[in-house]
Amino acid sequence: MRRSRVRLLSPAPLILDTRPNTVSIEALNALNVLIADDMNAVDGVIRRQLHSEVALVNQIAEYIIGSGGKRLRPALVLLSAGALGSRDPAQHTLAAVVEFIHTATLLHDDVVDESTLRRGRDTANAVFGNAASVLVGDFLYSRAFQMMVSVGIPRVMEVVSDATNIIAEGEVLQLMNCNDPDISEKDYLRVIRYKTAKLFEAASRLGALIAGADRPSEDALGDYGMYLGTAFQLIDDVLDYDASAAETGKNIGDDLAEGKPTLPLLYAMRHGTAAESAQIREAILNGETPHFDAILATVKRTGALDYAREQARIEATRARAALSGLSDGPYRTALETLTVFAIERNH
Repeated sequence: MRRSRVRLLSPAPLILDTRPNTVSIEALNALNVLIADDMNAVDGVIRRQLHSEVALVNQIAEYIIGSGGKRLRPALVLLSAGALGSRDPAQHTLAAVVEFIHTATLLHDDVVDESTLRRGRDTANAVFGNAASVLVGDFLYSRAFQMMVSVGIPRVMEVVSDATNIIAEGEVLQLMNCNDPDISEKDYLRVIRYKTAKLFEAASRLGALIAGADRPSEDALGDYGMYLGTAFQLIDDVLDYDASAAETGKNIGDDLAEGKPTLPLLYAMRHGTAAESAQIREAILNGETPHFDAILATVKRTGALDYAREQARIEATRARAALSGLSDGPYRTALETLTVFAIERNH
């Protein structure tokens, strides 16, 4: 495939950077090289489809998409399609669709969460205001659906419309769970599967659909995406207590400041002393972090981070098992590499 001459939105076409990780640099490089031309083509689609006659739409959309990110979701479309032998150029459109939907959710999330930092930069709502961010998020959603129509596969519309609806439900569930220290681990995982993992699942399904796969193959790749996305979010929640802002690109402790009862906190409450549990409980109820250092010490002392990482490993193992029916080859290897990267990353 000829490399697109369209200027990239991000500084480099890598979906994964190669900072030290348990995943070998060679494996990550192989993954990046495998889909580099396709990712460049996706960036070209993104650039063309972002265009609007409304200047502010262009400005905000380019600001957030141009801020980088791992581009895991569009990569899943490409890798899933490749694993089933497809080279249909329509995969680039569907990969861009997934990135637009993801970007729209980020714009809306940052407004709801009143976030000020993402990927090491000021959030769009901090720069342009809440109203503009919400409306441009709506533009990206509607543009994504226009692009889906152009592909002409009815099942694509079904998968993406179902996914966006479930993601919205996940956002509402998370809002309901905020400042509630009494939610169960099951409730927490439901939010993850709805809000984050569902788009991973949809991306993997879209790759299967563009390859003309049968329903069992589509379902297997969908399961892979769901488990991978769950593992990815579990580690995100761990990194809120076990990384630095320089590594993650967001303020450490944001989840607690927003009153989000994530798995490390739920586990620490169950296994801490009565005083420690009460302190965490009060912090979740009030969405305040004056005692963050003490809470962080409790989270680490109780083994909450190790527990959450172990749950992520379980999900990653399930993701790899879902690939058992695929033929061996570089695309399957890349999908397996992602299951390791998802749980061993530090950013």
